[in-house]
Amino acid sequence: MDSFQKDIDERANLALSNKFELLLFRLGVSQHDSKSELYGINVFKLREIVPMQKINRAAGMVSPLLGVVNIRDQIMPVIDLPAALGCTPETGLNLLLITEYARSTQAFAVEAVDNIIRLDWSQVHTAEAGVNSRNITSIASMEDENGNKDLALVLDVEQILYDIIPSGRNVDVEAIKEKSFALKPGAVAIVAEDSKVARSMLEQGLKGMGIPTQMHTTGLEAWEKIQSIAAEAKAAGQSITDRIGLVLTDIEMPEMDGFTLTRNIKNEATLKQIPVVIHSSLSGSANEDHVRKVGANGYVAKFDVAELSEVIHKALADVAGS
Repeated sequence: MDSFQKDIDERANLALSNKFELLLFRLGVSQHDSKSELYGINVFKLREIVPMQKINRAAGMVSPLLGVVNIRDQIMPVIDLPAALGCTPETGLNLLLITEYARSTQAFAVEAVDNIIRLDWSQVHTAEAGVNSRNITSIASMEDENGNKDLALVLDVEQILYDIIPSGRNVDVEAIKEKSFALKPGAVAIVAEDSKVARSMLEQGLKGMGIPTQMHTTGLEAWEKIQSIAAEAKAAGQSITDRIGLVLTDIEMPEMDGFTLTRNIKNEATLKQIPVVIHSSLSGSANEDHVRKVGANGYVAKFDVAELSEVIHKALADVAGS
């Protein structure tokens, strides 16, 4: 148990150095181009990998939902991941990836697991312009000790879950209780989020709060925009908070993760007064510890718009009162 906990802590601490571990797996042959692609998800979302279990098929469930399974006395839905991504397994659905994601637990059925590799987020690039799939958020570039190069398609699990269970991901703007936020007139929220569906939900939620936003798909893109706005504010003799009232960032993002983005902001004397709220599907005490270490002003697990509203309100109020 001590060794297991040490592995978890070490994996969690990677986030503080812009690194992470990627689980690589295969789903079979693509129905679109007859290729067998390598796919990946962040190991930090993975609870365990188990052999295929007996699946109880509930009435009314349609593909890619296979049914439900009992894993260690917990009932969870089983999702046919090859079916969700348009693949056909060559040897069948052999394994279940048990994941904890955005306040939910689910099992993804896959054909085979390939490896776990450690990467820097700078090796991961946004896939929106280069991959014709709504379920892929980024592409990881890998190279082994022999110099052989390969690519892995990193899944947009938020999009997959939204497509399968859309009713559970609606943004209830009426649930927002706080309508007054300590934001200067003309200031915007810089949002960094690589998932398309998460960006859409955040846009709806922030609009309901009356907070103007600028959306970015990577931490690096958001950081470059913040630096650009800071230069404009300085030239105009303004405080940075006249231009940027809030930064809302995911943790997992191509090129630069949310912890690194937050640390960059808080390490700059001219930027550190910007309130930063981290909003992530990676929940747990380890991430909350990291939030404190990098100096973020708030943390909330995806996706509860009322809770997000409360955390943003508190972060803005705390900074305004300091």
